[in-house]
Amino acid sequence: MSLDAFLYELHFDTDKTKPVEWEPDWQNAPLTYKLYRHLPSFPLCPEVPLTLEGRGATVYPDLRRIGHFLWYVYGLTRVSHSVFTWNAAEPFTGSVQQLRRFAPSGGGLYPSELYVYLKLDDLPAGLYHYDAAHHRLVLLRPGRFDSYLEQATGYVCEGPGCFGAAFVSTMFWKNFFKYYNFSYRLQGLDAGAVLGQLLVAADRFGFDAKPVYLFLDRAINHFLGLHDGEESVYAVVPLSAAPSRFPSFRSASRNRATSFELCGSLPMLRHERFIRSGSITPHPMLTRINEASMLDTLPPVPQAGEAGPQPNERLGPSVFLPRADRSSYDLAAACRLRHSPEHEFILGQVTLSQLAFLLQQAGASMAHRNDVNQTTGRSPVSLYVCVHGVHDLADGAYRYNPSSHSLSLIRPGDQRRRLQQASTSHNISMLQIPLCLHIIGDTDHLIPAFGYRGYRIQQMQAGILVQHILLAAAALGLGARPLLGYDSLLCDDIYRLAPEGKTCLIQIPVGPYRQRLRLEGGLHG
Repeated sequence: MSLDAFLYELHFDTDKTKPVEWEPDWQNAPLTYKLYRHLPSFPLCPEVPLTLEGRGATVYPDLRRIGHFLWYVYGLTRVSHSVFTWNAAEPFTGSVQQLRRFAPSGGGLYPSELYVYLKLDDLPAGLYHYDAAHHRLVLLRPGRFDSYLEQATGYVCEGPGCFGAAFVSTMFWKNFFKYYNFSYRLQGLDAGAVLGQLLVAADRFGFDAKPVYLFLDRAINHFLGLHDGEESVYAVVPLSAAPSRFPSFRSASRNRATSFELCGSLPMLRHERFIRSGSITPHPMLTRINEASMLDTLPPVPQAGEAGPQPNERLGPSVFLPRADRSSYDLAAACRLRHSPEHEFILGQVTLSQLAFLLQQAGASMAHRNDVNQTTGRSPVSLYVCVHGVHDLADGAYRYNPSSHSLSLIRPGDQRRRLQQASTSHNISMLQIPLCLHIIGDTDHLIPAFGYRGYRIQQMQAGILVQHILLAAAALGLGARPLLGYDSLLCDDIYRLAPEGKTCLIQIPVGPYRQRLRLEGGLHG
């Protein structure tokens, strides 16, 4: 199969992404977290702050503060024991127990891993793996590697100005064992959700964080000791205590090393790790597209251009929305309240001010600084929404314009029956949903600009936007459920996207809900 056909199936023919007879072997399932053995470890403070309001003070962090930050980004935050039923005639048919994190993950499998390079006064400088199971740092490679990371990121990760950098990777087997090739779509979205949580947590802790999507993959994987066919870094995030900026371009006059040259400058890591699975099924399509996405050299990046033209739609009049304070909610409380309902959605009204707050929070995340936005001058994703029963706003399908904080009407009327017709998962009644948000991207998945790497960049940026929507909904006391179980062509038709070369990447129903029967407890000091 060609890689173009593979990406087409991921979005428009999902039934072909795994064999009909495919069944996950739960007895051979991997852990949802990676464990390293026989390495120095440094426990982190479990007494995390229980409120996070407004931007944190800009101070050089210590180990205690870093520990709090990492826990909010990707720590194990709660244990949940839920019961579920398949139909109303059976009051109880099963139960499931899961360890949850604040960033969502398809099936609760968490294929992403988090690594950090740190230079703190109270911790040996070096590269660490964040061991979420024990809330500790495991030292993988001691020392300072500023020059190496600068060259591997094309000098957008300036070592002297940063106290460290975070690395978000994907372990392919961790959700391939359940979703087969469809896992590739989930992995980009999951990595984006982790990045979204990292960005909002960094803001609350007073850190400056800028994702880097274009870097020398083999050099970064070699630095972390990863095998490309098993696990690969998707994003590098320089962290600093003071505001910093991307260079306007990657200078051709500076030393631009290749992956081969950088890998030869550091010894290979051979650490023992444990994932529980006794055997791993080969995943050739994931390996092929990951290899096709890799960069071995970094060409100069041109200066940012003007923002791309807006789609030429036949739009109705714009509805301007009220503005709210962007940091007007407690992030810690929103993280604890975040819930993804299914059958628990109940029909209720959402106010115009609630919708405005939700869209403003989401719109702000679309403008986050990264090397791709720096290159293209615009976000590769946009936000559309179907609304029903919002006071002072007519039912219809709208496009959100973050620069003017307004909605432009695309198709008038209640769209819930169309959304129900497009649904393929049947775990949510779209007739119970007052808001259904859709994240939209180009059907070429940024491949003309970035090759096959463009696909995972697009998915990560969609995942960042998803996480901001989920947190904003939780702050309003609403439930929000990211969904991929829908017919993309039918949803695209609602917004008349086909002539513009765009498609729905993911949909998020949002609305009031009743609590599911479950036993849940927080995991914090």
